[in-house]
Amino acid sequence: MMKSTSAAVPEDSRAAREPEPREARKPEPIVRVKGLKKTYWSARGALDIFEGLDLEIAAGEMVAVAGRSGAGKSTLLHILGALDAPSSGTVYCASTNVAALSPREAAAFRNREIGYVWQFHYLLPEFTAQENVAMPLLARGVRKAEALAVAADWLRQVDLEERAAHRPGELSGGEQQRVALARALVNNPRLLLADEPTGDLDDITASRVFDQIERLHASHKLTSILVTHNLDLAARCTRALRLEGGRLTPLAAAGK
Repeated sequence: MMKSTSAAVPEDSRAAREPEPREARKPEPIVRVKGLKKTYWSARGALDIFEGLDLEIAAGEMVAVAGRSGAGKSTLLHILGALDAPSSGTVYCASTNVAALSPREAAAFRNREIGYVWQFHYLLPEFTAQENVAMPLLARGVRKAEALAVAADWLRQVDLEERAAHRPGELSGGEQQRVALARALVNNPRLLLADEPTGDLDDITASRVFDQIERLHASHKLTSILVTHNLDLAARCTRALRLEGGRLTPLAAAGK
């Protein structure tokens, strides 16, 4: 039998000719803002809030935004949550071009993708805690019995199941804000926007409410953006930014 004249190809030679695996594609950020400009007009003329603001937030991040009063922190949240429109620039939030939404589309987007917590709880005083939490579900057409059952579970998650039948006036400030947090998350949104969620609370209660936000952020795999003046709470976030002069810059000591 004639022997083969071809030599065996060394393993290292074959490996050298094999194409290297492609680098894993970076996931698309859940928030992508480019060149954001917001101008308000009054009798005194134009007031520019943002001039070319850029921001990217990855899924799963908890980002704090700090800054002086009037810097535009709430305006930024309003634009991300489709409550206000930019003057120009690109704003994508939860894979949606929020600037292009009609009022009806914006309302549906907020109900589906955004959980919003304000500094004041804005609970409806004539309804119980459980009924308040169920409101976003009822607005989507969920049957009342099912909506109340889901609301009861969310009250359990914020340690308020025993207060389900109480009206807002019968709850403490911290309890009211935890009900508001449950209401914000009852639709399982992808993004939580919180505008000074502990601003009306004393330090101890504020820390406890923030503990709840942290825990729910992790357990429900949320992406969260929190406006706060409390630098101690900001430092507990994945990342902290300062809004000043219409631009965002890193704030030291976040995530420590």
